[in-house]
Amino acid sequence: MPSNLVVIGINHDSASVAVRERVAFAPECVPEAISELMAETRLSEGVILSTCNRTEIYGWFGTDGEAALVGDEVIAWLSKYHSIALDDLATCTYRSHGIAGLTHLVRVAAGLNSMVLGEPQIFGQIKSAFAVSQESGGIGDSLSKLFPEAFRLAKRVRTDTAIGENPVSVAYAAVDLAGRIFSDLSNRTALLLGAGETIELVARHLNEAGLGKLIVANRTLKRAEMLANQFGAEAILLADVTERLPSADIVISSTASQLPILGKGAVEEAIKARRYRPALLIDLAVPRDIEPQVASLSDVYLYTVDDLRDVVEENVRLRSHEASKADKIIEEGVVEVEATWLQRVSADVVRNYRESAMAIQQAELERALKALEGGNPPEEVMTRLSRDLTNKLIHAPTAGLKQIAKEGDRVNVSRAAELLGVSEAIPSDGSSTLQ
Repeated sequence: MPSNLVVIGINHDSASVAVRERVAFAPECVPEAISELMAETRLSEGVILSTCNRTEIYGWFGTDGEAALVGDEVIAWLSKYHSIALDDLATCTYRSHGIAGLTHLVRVAAGLNSMVLGEPQIFGQIKSAFAVSQESGGIGDSLSKLFPEAFRLAKRVRTDTAIGENPVSVAYAAVDLAGRIFSDLSNRTALLLGAGETIELVARHLNEAGLGKLIVANRTLKRAEMLANQFGAEAILLADVTERLPSADIVISSTASQLPILGKGAVEEAIKARRYRPALLIDLAVPRDIEPQVASLSDVYLYTVDDLRDVVEENVRLRSHEASKADKIIEEGVVEVEATWLQRVSADVVRNYRESAMAIQQAELERALKALEGGNPPEEVMTRLSRDLTNKLIHAPTAGLKQIAKEGDRVNVSRAAELLGVSEAIPSDGSSTLQ
């Protein structure tokens, strides 16, 4: 099995949003980060997944490394890259490798490891992370085989279980929260910051909930207009948000900004202009779009992705049975992948061994032919050919058997002897007769 697969991560279960936003990778920085990761650790291949709820590194290391040591290297690199104290980072990271690592990858891709159980967006996010790594030179022969297998199993989970039926996403949870605070949304105005997939889902859910008015703000007006047109909404630039903030009863934000978009001062002024009518602000972004200090203002209800946990608890309970079915599918699927992987590895070993033997044969044959051309007696040439060919072909297996015997590994000595068809040569007491 791919024991050289290692997974290092931090997510909504292991760390708060305050920590997660410090470890998040801006999309435009990922290609360069992948190059640095492989240059400064023993990883030969790597994928960086960074979403609002998790940052994970999937890596492949060579035979000169050990999973524990490679994991330490990756965490140290993360600490250095994001300028976070190593001790602070180590306490909230998790790691796995081999089968456990592959199982984790499949569970993440299937939405089983998400804050909202079964949410569908993560599958596309992992596929995108894989594609970015491919374009950046981070994918080699090993991960190019493993990731498609993980995608196949994740699709099977979503096809063969009800884990994805009526999905309750973070976007849905945000709108559900708005409906609980403002019982009637028909006379409310919502201002959405960003125009990505999450905000599009928010807009759709708000529209279905009967929202009165919707405003979409984005860094580029064209993208805002594309989204706004779907729901009969108004499109504005992010630069104009402070002017429209007083009219918004609900603000939901999810951008890729590395710095807060809304500060305490701007929100405070907006509340004054609203004559202190309550406003709901929901920040779905990591790093956060809204300064945490906004929560201290009166008549403002500020929620982050972590605050939505209670809203989605019911979803977790309802889907727990489907999650059990999904885990069974994954368990069986990973066993199949392991068997396929071992078959592939054994085929590679046989091919390499055969090619090595053929190369030795060719070299010895050429030397024998030259000897014959030089006038050496045929009998002498053939005797030397058979002797030298035999010695060279058995050299590597003999050296390996001697080393195993020297280490006292009686079981592997017997197994190796059986593979070579000389099991009778191993005494019953397990000692080696190799000299």
